[in-house]
Amino acid sequence: MRAGPRIAPPRGCALALLLAIVPALLFTPPAARAAAPADCPPAAQAPSVDQHAAAGREARDRGFLWRIERAGRSSYLYGTIHVAQAEWMLPGPKVSAAIAASDSVALEIDLLDADIARRLAAGMRALPDERPPAALESRLQALIVAECLPLDALSAISPSMQLATLTTLAARRDGLDPAFAIDGVLAVLARVLGKPVISLETPEMQIALLRGDPRTADERLTSGLADLEQGKVRPMLLRMARAWDEGRADELEHYEAWCECVDTEADRAELVRMLDDRNPALADRIAALHDGGTRVFAAVGALHLFGAHGLPSLLARRGFTVERVEFVR
Repeated sequence: MRAGPRIAPPRGCALALLLAIVPALLFTPPAARAAAPADCPPAAQAPSVDQHAAAGREARDRGFLWRIERAGRSSYLYGTIHVAQAEWMLPGPKVSAAIAASDSVALEIDLLDADIARRLAAGMRALPDERPPAALESRLQALIVAECLPLDALSAISPSMQLATLTTLAARRDGLDPAFAIDGVLAVLARVLGKPVISLETPEMQIALLRGDPRTADERLTSGLADLEQGKVRPMLLRMARAWDEGRADELEHYEAWCECVDTEADRAELVRMLDDRNPALADRIAALHDGGTRVFAAVGALHLFGAHGLPSLLARRGFTVERVEFVR
């Protein structure tokens, strides 16, 4: 599918793509606002009980769902998106039925777990030698103000994590917000239903993906800032989100053709690291849970599910019967 040596950490629009793969709730910023641009998007608001009830009655299935079977048991693979619209939060009837039929819910990481939250906070913290050059720091601060955050809102985390945060916020004016990430909703829903929540990866693994090689940190920051300043990230996130909402699997499977984030061999190698290199371990973990007697509803970023190296293909090669569950759109 994709080939090339392992070369560089995420740079430019590749970071935005990474944040469609790694849970963006890591980067939900403080609610405080700077008295900055007049076009600030509204702060994300938790729906009221009545709004939740109304949304539940009207919810339709979004994303992508597969049923996997072995040894007389069915489990599920669900492709999520980590920056979403409020009206997408509640699952539709087929996704709800799959969750109800499962014994546990498995996420890339469970962001509601207190220990995981502590380890994430530690991993995101800025180190003494991580301050970027003054020119890059000034550009970071300008983007923080443009995103309506106080200048000190992100000061405790590393520059790479500040860039990641700003990237997740790039499409808030289109209604896409990390506060509405589908993974977070599933973590809450599983608890409401009394189902165990399992982390398929560790916070340290996901932090390492985003921090990258410190030797290339300034290069990555320079490229990522340029893409945000030039408005490249927002339309890419919006197109990915619309493809997820409308079930356009072919568009996501061939995202390399349109994302403008795979321009070099280094970019291609980075996508191998973000997707192909992680998928075998994810498949092994899901298979082990299923074979241990647990009917598992495994929800991961949707890009993990497509192509020869996607989880459905890997699990089929491990002896599972794999079937796509079609939605009424």
